[in-house]
Amino acid sequence: MTGQQRAADADPQEALAARLRLVQEVSGRGVRALARDTGLSSSSLSRYLSGQTVPPWPAVISLCREVARDPRPLRPLWERAANPLPAPPRTSRQVQSSPLPAGQPRPPRNDLPRDVPDFTGREPELTAVLAAVRDSRVVAVDGMAGVGKTCLAVHAAHRLAPDHPDAQLYIDLHGFTEGREPLGPDPALRSLLSALDVPSERVPQGGVEQLAACWRSELARRRAVVVLDNAADAEQVRPLLPGAGPSVALVTSRNRLVGLDEVPPVSLAVLTPEESAELLARASGDPRGPDGRLARDPDAAAEVVRLCGRLPLALRLAAARLRHRPGWTVGILVERMAEEVTQVDTAIAMSVRQLDHDQRRLFRMLGLLPGATFDACAVAALTGTPLRGTWSMLENLLDAHLVEQPSAGRYRLHDLVRQHARRIGAERDSAAEQDRAVRRLLDYYVHAAATADAALPFPAAGRRPASGEPPADLPRFAGKNAAMDWYRTEYANLMAAFETAAAIGADTHVCELPRFMRAYFARRCGTTHLNVLFERSLDAARRLGDPGQLAEVQSDLGFARYNAGRLPEAEAAYAAAELLASRADDTGFAAELALRRGYLTWDQGRVEEPLAHFRRAGELYAAAGCPAGQAHATAYEAWAMLQLGHREDAARLARRALAVPHPDPAWPPSLTARITLGVALAQEAPDEAVAQLRAALAAAREDGHRNNEAWCLNCLGVALRQAGRHEEALASHREAFALLEELFEEHWRVRFLDAYAETCRLSGLPDEALRLHREALEAAPRLGNRHAEALAHEGIAAVLDATDPAAAAEHRSAGQAVRRALAGSGRAG
Repeated sequence: MTGQQRAADADPQEALAARLRLVQEVSGRGVRALARDTGLSSSSLSRYLSGQTVPPWPAVISLCREVARDPRPLRPLWERAANPLPAPPRTSRQVQSSPLPAGQPRPPRNDLPRDVPDFTGREPELTAVLAAVRDSRVVAVDGMAGVGKTCLAVHAAHRLAPDHPDAQLYIDLHGFTEGREPLGPDPALRSLLSALDVPSERVPQGGVEQLAACWRSELARRRAVVVLDNAADAEQVRPLLPGAGPSVALVTSRNRLVGLDEVPPVSLAVLTPEESAELLARASGDPRGPDGRLARDPDAAAEVVRLCGRLPLALRLAAARLRHRPGWTVGILVERMAEEVTQVDTAIAMSVRQLDHDQRRLFRMLGLLPGATFDACAVAALTGTPLRGTWSMLENLLDAHLVEQPSAGRYRLHDLVRQHARRIGAERDSAAEQDRAVRRLLDYYVHAAATADAALPFPAAGRRPASGEPPADLPRFAGKNAAMDWYRTEYANLMAAFETAAAIGADTHVCELPRFMRAYFARRCGTTHLNVLFERSLDAARRLGDPGQLAEVQSDLGFARYNAGRLPEAEAAYAAAELLASRADDTGFAAELALRRGYLTWDQGRVEEPLAHFRRAGELYAAAGCPAGQAHATAYEAWAMLQLGHREDAARLARRALAVPHPDPAWPPSLTARITLGVALAQEAPDEAVAQLRAALAAAREDGHRNNEAWCLNCLGVALRQAGRHEEALASHREAFALLEELFEEHWRVRFLDAYAETCRLSGLPDEALRLHREALEAAPRLGNRHAEALAHEGIAAVLDATDPAAAAEHRSAGQAVRRALAGSGRAG
């Protein structure tokens, strides 16, 4: 079995298409003739044979009957191909997103576009690409626009896929995409790491060098093939290349990447006249032999090849027109093409002219899309057309080869087609109409992100977007997994929408889009980028002059600062937000701000002040009628009571928070309450305590939140230590810190050092305890965590009491001084 056959068998839809192509070969008929005899449309049959669409079962029966074959052996393959694909939203006003079934592992990531069924020629170049990958693991394919670089790279990647089963990734670097800047190495690396499902806590928050090192480390553990398409230059692509290990990369660019001395180049010229003629015949579905239109008029066929400049893109577009116009002769095709000016525009413009008025308008509007791939919902918002009609028009454009379909439900434009759409849109649509279209699209992305955010288990005060009217057609999410999948798919588009909003002065969108992506950033993208986005949102809010909007952005920026360990800046942002909020009557916002200030003041060591903030948050949430927020405030009030030594009160409050029903065991109030209850019960009811903490740990692991997993493990260590089970406690702490070694956010680590050190001291490991306390003492002042600083001094004193009483007294005195300083500033009770 060949590599291509294995790849086809791994994809039931492609395997079914391959069987149907065999049926066509047995019939001896062209697509148009076979479609006529089976009662199918030629465009539909073309999609079935190319693997773009799964045919209905009656169509399979009709095709098999034409060649006197029993269709029943194809039924299992058809069911496998048909069932995984979501049905197109023909009647619903919303698109349903569904998570993976519970317990089912996520399959390896495969982002490769479909291999074209009419791949023609290029044997020497394909051999060179595969040889370069075998020898160097990286190859750079260069050539002019439309010459087939992406087609060759994707074809080669499909050939390589069976030997690189861990991931097949594709990213468009937009080196030559009109209307947008090339994708920088930083966002490209973050997208690639996200595609590998690398947790956000393992993604560095530093510069490109750290990201590139993380990317190379991840690839070194996998057998992956990566297509880096449309690179502008060597500097853009160098950080994206794999290092040691078996993974391979294929780079395409219109320029020769001379700066990549270590990467072998493969340059593409146009097709030979013979290859061009063969591609034209295959792509047009023209029958072989003397009865075909191309064979009857070879001079006209040669002129088509000449007018297309032997460029594969232009040849396929011209062939599509011939295939869908059975009444045309090749001479008519030549006449229409000769009316145009440029080689590629010849085919594109002629394809556009065959569309009806609404389809042409939709095509022009597609040039305004800021992202790479898109779905029908986004296009419906852009054009202001109903979803069902939008879907139908996109399918017509797909038939015309004006859009591509890299995966089910996703579309994209070739750069040259995008340029043509932008050009004719600028000529025929008014600037006001284009501006309205772009703002409708921005409204869609803000409202869709808000819908996804609402599906995640993070309590909110009922915030609703102020950006425009909600579009008629929005995604619908069955739960948090579906929402996270949508964020992953749309991440590049959301960031492109943010940049577009900033560029056109859509300040409300600039304020709100990051707000409804906070939860996703917390899980996948880390804190550095989110801080930058909210800094720009703050500038936009100041331009708007809306105190309510400005207060929310200040609060959001403060929370981003807090999560990045920038505590003094977080305090300043919260103070500004509180001052602005005092002018407005927004109970829900005031509750959220109080909760956030509770987190901050605890990390700053204000001891009893967080308790007051959490109680106030609970009262405000109750007044706002938000039981989810009230449960969250109660859970953290319980945690604060536990830190103050009030175990019984902490346990009572934790049970109250757990009594609020919620289907997600990793819901933050439930998780916090279980952790609190487990530590509170450790001495009196150790078995129940451990059960609560193990339940919290299981929920954190299922949720994929590594920070929370480490928190559970560390608290489990505390509970086991208090129950006298020191060896188990040490094992739990060590597992927690093995996770924390992968985190790049030091402020998380410093929170856990004191508990781990205390377990080491009581387990007879004073040197290890001293090392951990000193690590905390070095980090805590730098991070502004005075509570951790005081605990470190007190912990060192406890370790040194038996060996160096004088040094112990110094540290105990220093710890008391920190606490007096806090009390003297009014920060502690």
